[in-house]
Amino acid sequence: MDKKMTSGEIAKAAGVSQKAVRLYDEKGLLKPADYSEGNYRLYDEASLQILEKIVALKQIGFSLEEIRDNLVAGDAVDIEEALRIQLKNMEEKRYQIQKVIDAINRTFDRKDDNKLDWDDVALMVQNISLDQKADERHWNALKHTAAEEDWYEKIFRSLNIKENEKVLDLGCGFAKLWRNNWSVIPKGTKVFGVDVHGSWEDNFAGFIDENKDSLPEGVEISLDFNDLEEEKSWDKINADQKYSLIVAHYIDYQLKNPEALVERASKVLDENGIFSFNGGNISNWNYFFKDVLEEIGVKTDFIDAKIADQTAKNKAMREMLERHFGKVEPVKLTNRWHYDSADDLFDKMIEYLPDNTKLFEAKYEKIKSVFAQRISDKGEIVVELESQFWHCCY
Repeated sequence: MDKKMTSGEIAKAAGVSQKAVRLYDEKGLLKPADYSEGNYRLYDEASLQILEKIVALKQIGFSLEEIRDNLVAGDAVDIEEALRIQLKNMEEKRYQIQKVIDAINRTFDRKDDNKLDWDDVALMVQNISLDQKADERHWNALKHTAAEEDWYEKIFRSLNIKENEKVLDLGCGFAKLWRNNWSVIPKGTKVFGVDVHGSWEDNFAGFIDENKDSLPEGVEISLDFNDLEEEKSWDKINADQKYSLIVAHYIDYQLKNPEALVERASKVLDENGIFSFNGGNISNWNYFFKDVLEEIGVKTDFIDAKIADQTAKNKAMREMLERHFGKVEPVKLTNRWHYDSADDLFDKMIEYLPDNTKLFEAKYEKIKSVFAQRISDKGEIVVELESQFWHCCY
């Protein structure tokens, strides 16, 4: 007959408190194997194995409810599936935590005296949201444009960089413009990148150290960690040189005052140089979703309003750039997004038009049916999107 353990003995064997054992009993996770004559709970070796499993699963982040509902039975298939889900959830939590850490560090870096107020906290929360949205857009793009030419190779070619150019990269971040074109950067190019600590520039600094020996002849890449919206950050930029190319890509939405950066950039651009800025696009998603919704009889006034708003912003951006440069030329680059899942397209519709989520959810079956039929007809849906870059000069 198996040796029976009291609640104190099994708790000691598993390295937990008696209070925890009582809690697991109340939650239906660990039932006694027997009772003593005095009606005390008794446990056996099988009970200890269950308790050890509960302790292990708690350590890797499962809630007691998840353990009770899915894992106590010990089905290996269910455990593997649950572990995979838990891993994904924990990776998402790690991502969220890292974003908060980065934002707090970034805020400290911007405050020399470290005297923060609630406005700083509000800005911190806003920056976390912007970072997350940018990352989500990035990974979504990778997923749906994998069959296409690398986007940053396409941007790199459009800049037409010549040998021995001096390049200023404002808000360089992860710097895929340089990473993805590392071996074809023209000889003698000098790149000076500026961004804040806590952004992906820290990662790029490590990448440079590890890969500098594989750069083409004479190419140099240096970084400065500073906030581009602070005047002091431009002292080093202004130092003693002008730049033949200034790049400020995917940064306008992060700036409190984009025109201030444009004005400062215009003062350090060589007289024959190019300033490349992007933003103010009129997205083809408007026309794609408008067509789908009209097919099922939904009024699309809200999309017309979005197109009008984007058109106005595009015009305003051009006018702003023309206040600082004599010539402003739009350069349009296209990329195709591929979808073979109606659900992915539905998620994209909500992401792009979040204010209309309730409407889309009410029409979910009809919208999904249109997507599914188009995918069935052609094997996939391909949406050609166009990004506008502004090349400015004197």
